[in-house]
Amino acid sequence: MPVPTIDRRALLGSASLALVGTGSAVRPAQAAPETKGEAKAEPKPVPPEVTRILARYVVGARYADLPEAVRREGTRTLLNWVGVAIGGSHHETLDVAVSALKPFSGPPQAGLFGRPERFDILNAAFLNGVASHIFDYDDTHLKTVIHPAGPVASAILAYAEMNPVSGADFLNALVLGVETECRIGNAVYPNHYDVGWHITGTAGVFGAAAATGKLMSLTEQQMVWALGLAASQPVGLRESFGSMNKSFNPGRAASNGLFAAILAAKNYTSSDGMIEARRGWANTISTKQDYREITEGLGTRYEAALNTYKPFACGIVMHPAIDAAVQLRNEAHLTADMIERVDMKVHPLVLELTGKTTPRTGLEGKFSITHAVAVALVEGAGGEKQFSDRAVNDPVIAALRARVKPVVDPAIRPEQVELTVVLTDGRSLPRRIEHAIGSVERPMSDAALETKFTDLANGILPDAQVRRVMDLCWRIAELPNAGDVARAGVQA
Repeated sequence: MPVPTIDRRALLGSASLALVGTGSAVRPAQAAPETKGEAKAEPKPVPPEVTRILARYVVGARYADLPEAVRREGTRTLLNWVGVAIGGSHHETLDVAVSALKPFSGPPQAGLFGRPERFDILNAAFLNGVASHIFDYDDTHLKTVIHPAGPVASAILAYAEMNPVSGADFLNALVLGVETECRIGNAVYPNHYDVGWHITGTAGVFGAAAATGKLMSLTEQQMVWALGLAASQPVGLRESFGSMNKSFNPGRAASNGLFAAILAAKNYTSSDGMIEARRGWANTISTKQDYREITEGLGTRYEAALNTYKPFACGIVMHPAIDAAVQLRNEAHLTADMIERVDMKVHPLVLELTGKTTPRTGLEGKFSITHAVAVALVEGAGGEKQFSDRAVNDPVIAALRARVKPVVDPAIRPEQVELTVVLTDGRSLPRRIEHAIGSVERPMSDAALETKFTDLANGILPDAQVRRVMDLCWRIAELPNAGDVARAGVQA
């Protein structure tokens, strides 16, 4: 399948369709009175029944119709997500959340990866979603910077523990959920993201609702309502980045989407046009609405096939620079005392999102491009250990961090970087990255994904258990009961 070149600048543009009508009735908005000498404005096009078209597709889509490449990517998505959920399971963030929610949990219906506790499915979906995003090491749909698996897999795996479903049905639902959230994200990105929404939460809730609704065999009308109820629950602001609140967002999107599907299954109604209506989701939270991204090519063009997996435990915008730093360090056998300074040309989004120059904690280090480059040059890696409190406060890394000099260059695309290490002996070592390792163009191999998984699970689960969980993920389409993946991944 051909893979489009990713260029976020090409996604920038003026708002497209204006939303009209409310509820299921769609009617043209009343035109403003003309003033003398003013040309009459052309009527704006009426958007199609976007919510219903999407619902109809999700309800009718079959596992047998998924191309093999899409099934494979769905399987890789599951494997990567389970690994990062296990890896984040004992972080302070999850300890706090488990402690806070345990007294209020309902019956023990579903487990938590890497932990012994059991919760009701709404809380289990939330907590696994939080765990999977704590390290910012989860999957990424590069066109929208959505982290697709967190909201979707967290919801449907909790559901599958309580209500057995086949692995093939589970994988189909996972792909459909990812497809739903990424298409909806495409319709409003980047404008929606630029004003401050965390799109993983705001679009992810649709994916969770669609995927859970698919497993619940919702009718078309019930799926319309599920999507409508999801639209009423946007969650996540970019101001939360660098705090525990960031991982709250995909967790809450998972539980909110599950909640929406459960209500819709009992005929809890919503507007039939909650995505596209004049006062619906897209028009309320974005100045851009490109509904073609949602409805065109359903069943033939798969956003789920474009999912990517991180070799570095931080935001995707820092990956090109880390890749360049690791390459130069390894090739020239660099040490910190050899480096005079590091010059970088980056896309504006890099400093907007990761401009912290003096991070104090590992979590803040994930939003510091200067730390990311410095630690990559010192340690030759960008895994979770490189974004720990230890690494951020290491005096050698901190001193080198002060010598990393990023500057914005509008000619540099988000997936690119130009990095030059200037040595104390006067030499300059340049490196330009067009696409970082882990991108669609340079994907992580299956073996690399397994290595990442085992590194994350090390010290949490025994080696034999880790191997069993990975094997179940790889064989998800063959499993009689998808809930076996969740049950295999809990701590004894």
